[in-house]
Amino acid sequence: MTAEPLAVSTVTALVADATAAPSLGNAQPWAFRYPRDSGVLRLYADLERVLPRADPENRGLHLGCGAALLNLRVSAAAAGLAPEVRLLPDPARPELLAEVRLSGTGSPDDALAALHPAVPRRHCSRFPFREDDISAEVRERLAEAARAEGAQLVFPGVWHVQSILDLVRDAECREAGDAAWRAETERWTRLRPAAPDAAGPSDGIPAEAFGPRQQGASVPVRDFAAGRPVPGRGRAVFEENPKIALLGTAEDAPVDWLCAGQALERVLLRATADGLVASLTSQPLEWSEIRWAVRDPVSAMAYVQMVLRLGYGPEGPASPRRPVADVLEIV
Repeated sequence: MTAEPLAVSTVTALVADATAAPSLGNAQPWAFRYPRDSGVLRLYADLERVLPRADPENRGLHLGCGAALLNLRVSAAAAGLAPEVRLLPDPARPELLAEVRLSGTGSPDDALAALHPAVPRRHCSRFPFREDDISAEVRERLAEAARAEGAQLVFPGVWHVQSILDLVRDAECREAGDAAWRAETERWTRLRPAAPDAAGPSDGIPAEAFGPRQQGASVPVRDFAAGRPVPGRGRAVFEENPKIALLGTAEDAPVDWLCAGQALERVLLRATADGLVASLTSQPLEWSEIRWAVRDPVSAMAYVQMVLRLGYGPEGPASPRRPVADVLEIV
């Protein structure tokens, strides 16, 4: 795979957009390598940033890296490039997740380029949403975003939403009784808000992104405090009828996880462009014995990869990001 090289400044800007993607625990488990004379950007899994208790198979790692890859493609399209992507190009090196030939011979993807303004605006919102419904037209645009990346997005009925809420509570109880799980959560969360103008950690979930504690349990929002006190954190009543969507795939191998990650981020960017906010939960998906029950039995979806809560409400604060220099190697 050879191509004309791009300017280092261009590659740096593309990777900066890529790193705005969501990831489990905001661990940002990606690394990029760009040989100057190749024109090919390589995406690797950073195996020092795994969550072995919550993500023993690295499914969540692949989802996060897939989301970063989608952002990269969006940024490239907005720059007038037509990247060509190969997923898992070397079976002998499973940590090499993708090769991206940045100067492809095709035309830029206008649909992806149109999503570029949403990249810096997309943040998880763990705050109460309004009860406003999401129109059928908007739901179809979100579903089409998932289909464009080889995945499926469905909005389950009321009874199944309640079932999902029950599974989330089940997962929360399992986590509460698992010391290793609690320790891992503590490793990737920050209980005190960062001081103004202070240089805080560049990864993990900051306290200001936790959102308020729920009064009741009407929505599937993960409480990253996990019972620990957080200074200045209050309580709030969340929406009574959350708008839940399931994103899934037909198969459940690493390549499917990468596709699901790209689909997830494309859905989130489409939602942001349409004025929606979102939060994600994978809690019931992190326990193999209950993951199967999350899928909607009336849909053709075989494997649920993420549970999304969508709606209209306040945007969430930005979570920290590692500097590009920490994730991009240029050789």
